[in-house]
Amino acid sequence: MPKTPEAETRPAAKRPIIQHPASTSSGWNATDLALIGVFAALITASIIVPPIPAGVALGVPITLQTLVITLSGLVLGGGRAAAATGLYVLLGLVGLPIFSGFRAGVGVLAGGSAGYILAFAVFAAVVGWLAQIVVRKTGRADGLWFMGCALVGLVVSHVSGIIGMMINGRLSLEAAVLADLIFVPGDVIKCIIAVVIAISIHRAFPDILLRRRK
Repeated sequence: MPKTPEAETRPAAKRPIIQHPASTSSGWNATDLALIGVFAALITASIIVPPIPAGVALGVPITLQTLVITLSGLVLGGGRAAAATGLYVLLGLVGLPIFSGFRAGVGVLAGGSAGYILAFAVFAAVVGWLAQIVVRKTGRADGLWFMGCALVGLVVSHVSGIIGMMINGRLSLEAAVLADLIFVPGDVIKCIIAVVIAISIHRAFPDILLRRRK
């Protein structure tokens, strides 16, 4: 008859307690994937609002995408926001008509919007990464700090947009900067709106950006 291990024959109160190491996995769960899908869909839905011609020779329009991409960073953080925005860009490049004006395909990268589009994921990642730092340091979603995060991301977007117009439109640096300046006031307003919405979301769901360790 096989012998029973000593630990199993002891009374329950005297058995040694086996400590299982806490999971350190930082992978995304089903909720994360759902949020990524939701924000990719929100960016797509933003094209329903017709783009406003900005008078730029290269045909770069004013859209709501800046607002939604900024919001994704402030709510999801760097990694998930970059994934949501990258998914949107990828689907558009492979042929779904989800860019402004219902355009699609890699042909959009030959136009004046190329730099802005290619920077979408980086824009979202920068805003999200900075927002995560803010929440870790302050313990809350602070409107003023969040606005700073949004503005840094906006600089990344506009620098990339200027470079894109210089390459595709063969504009000088001065001409590309002047063409880009028309978008700045509206983008700042959209960032303010995104911050206000993000603060409301954080108040309703305090753990949405950072998981609290219990």
